[in-house]
Amino acid sequence: MMRLHNLRPRPGSRHRVKRLGCGESSGHGKTSGKGHKGQKARSGGSIRLGFEGGQMPLIRRLPKRGFNNAAFHKRYAIVNLSDLNAFEAGAVVNEQLLRESNLVRGHFVGIKILGDGELKHDLKVEADKVSAAAREKIEKAGGTITLREGRTPKADLVHAVGEAGTSTGEGSVEPALQATGKKKSSRRLPAKVKALAKKKTSQES
Repeated sequence: MMRLHNLRPRPGSRHRVKRLGCGESSGHGKTSGKGHKGQKARSGGSIRLGFEGGQMPLIRRLPKRGFNNAAFHKRYAIVNLSDLNAFEAGAVVNEQLLRESNLVRGHFVGIKILGDGELKHDLKVEADKVSAAAREKIEKAGGTITLREGRTPKADLVHAVGEAGTSTGEGSVEPALQATGKKKSSRRLPAKVKALAKKKTSQES
């Protein structure tokens, strides 16, 4: 019978520590496995990845071409419907609740609900994105889905343009800007430019 006093680690998972500097006959004496002199033989000495002794490293010698938008990539926390069955019926599922339940963790720009699995009861889900299948299943179970606002200001302007009835080639977006309460920006000319323009008009007259 296994008890606390006879627990043992798995064979091979633990081994004795290599003892260094215990004489030349030990095989790890004198230089203690670090070789003769040099940066790597010193305590605290290390060489960063890609360092080639001071010469131009390979990553800088190779030509760079094309565009990579990895720096602009937006990461969304993915939550499936099968994960939401852990909550009680009628619960409000938001980012705070998902973090407390460890369903999402880390840094991300928003939460996206995907339709993998079946939802057994109604829930009030608050997310930034939702797939068409997930929305259909949530509403079929009697729940609601609410998209969080304030993450994409550009989408609000596009929505306002659509409501104002303007599209590409039909005119300007001034009606949409009036609908959103935004004024048309106007650049102020410097005083020196105004003075030159006034002097020119007076000379022409």
